[in-house]
Amino acid sequence: MTAPQAPTERIVTGNHPDRINFTEMYVTHDSFRRDLRRLAAAVGAGRAADPRVRDGWRNFKRQLHVHHTVEDAWLWPRLKGLVADRPDDLALLAAMEAEHAVLDPRLASVDAALDGAAPGLPAEVAELTRVLEQHLRHEEEDALPLIQSVMTPADWRGFARAMARTQGPRGAAVWVPWITDGMTPADARRFLDRLPAPLRVLNRLVWQSRYRGRQLFAH
Repeated sequence: MTAPQAPTERIVTGNHPDRINFTEMYVTHDSFRRDLRRLAAAVGAGRAADPRVRDGWRNFKRQLHVHHTVEDAWLWPRLKGLVADRPDDLALLAAMEAEHAVLDPRLASVDAALDGAAPGLPAEVAELTRVLEQHLRHEEEDALPLIQSVMTPADWRGFARAMARTQGPRGAAVWVPWITDGMTPADARRFLDRLPAPLRVLNRLVWQSRYRGRQLFAH
């Protein structure tokens, strides 16, 4: 049984009018971490060829692609405009983009090892996990405080809208139950309460059961 993915303190339900609420960013990061733990467990158990493991891996890659695409296309350019006269902050944003680029070959290496059932697959998964964790921590510890200091909640809602447009309705139908997968019931309720009522209804009636039926990573 997989441990809950997100500690309660990472899900903030209140929204101070002058501060950005990063709940969706944190729980998305935690979902990436959870999926890589599940992939490593599946590989270690000799289940890398299981179609449900491959489906979980494909979904992980898609979620990561959407997340980083919107950051690269919307978030980092917007921030660069706000800190144009601050070299240290510009260097941080350049590092964020460079770290995204470093992840691409790591994903390709895992793909190649999966396709060839290579003996180096566990090491490739471990290296991807290391590189992604390093990036997520860097973003959480340095980029999010910068965002909090120079952007407004209204700016952040623009980022959320860009993310929603990129996901689209079909993407949302996977993203919502993917986020709550592995959460404690209390944390799942607290997260879902942040969503518009129509999305909560769709998730309860359709999305959740459809997602569970896929048994991603066969965990």
